Amino acid sequence: MNQNREFIYKRIGAKVAYFRISNGLTQEEVAAKVHMSRSTLSKIEHGNYNRSISLDLLMDIADGLGIELSMLFVLDRDEKEYWESVNGSELK
Repeated sequence: MNQNREFIYKRIGAKVAYFRISNGLTQEEVAAKVHMSRSTLSKIEHGNYNRSISLDLLMDIADGLGIELSMLFVLDRDEKEYWESVNGSELK
């Protein structure tokens, strides 16, 4: 997999985990809301999902978390600085 895509999957997964935990939800609760297995959600959260994540699946996850879909993609300044330090280069 392209390194940039791998980074994007990891970043989206981290945001899914962040919003899940912030909302006081378990993986089991979110998985049940979006009709997926807990192990699939875990793979997504860890950026280890072995195929492309569909837009439909991301919309279902956002709905299950009670957030706007865009929140999985938009980085605030602190998040951007963190991911740049992890990635070792400036995000565009």
